[in-house]
Amino acid sequence: MTGVLELFDALIRALRVVFFAMAAVLAVVTSVDWLVRSRRINPFGKVARFFRQTVDPIFVPVERRVVRAGGNPAAAPWWALGAVIVGGIVMLSLLGFIRSQIFMSTLAVEGGGRAIFHLLLGWTFGILQIAIIVRVICSWIRVSPYSKWVRWAFAISEPILRPLRAIIPSFGMIDITPIIAFFALGLLESFILSIA
Repeated sequence: MTGVLELFDALIRALRVVFFAMAAVLAVVTSVDWLVRSRRINPFGKVARFFRQTVDPIFVPVERRVVRAGGNPAAAPWWALGAVIVGGIVMLSLLGFIRSQIFMSTLAVEGGGRAIFHLLLGWTFGILQIAIIVRVICSWIRVSPYSKWVRWAFAISEPILRPLRAIIPSFGMIDITPIIAFFALGLLESFILSIA
């Protein structure tokens, strides 16, 4: 199992360098492209022609999405840079999470039945807390609860939040039940682990 963990460590280190290099190159390209699009660089010069012919076609899919959302098409390169940065952070975090779960699973198997119970309990409460976080983020960015990407979060968290809403009043438009449920799940997990 040590070999798998070393492989994950090497992969994470390599991807860190790759994402950093991609972000750095894209930051330079985005800055120059913005200068061309905002006409701070001569639009008839060699740099502007090069960017219009080679770089702008790369940003066309991003530009379409930005325009459909009501944004400025000149901001498309900045959105692409943001997507690379956020995508890199998510990818590295996901790989780090998978690595830590492999490590914890190995320790649990070596620790016996009680350690496996603690691991499964931690996973269960972790999934419930992630579902609540996804639900809150979806309410901020107005994602439909019926979307195939987030339906699971609403399905798992609703049985927890519905009884709390009957007890806890909302403050105007602010529903604090997800915050209370998140911390209550953490306390319940700690309590169960302390008596198990």
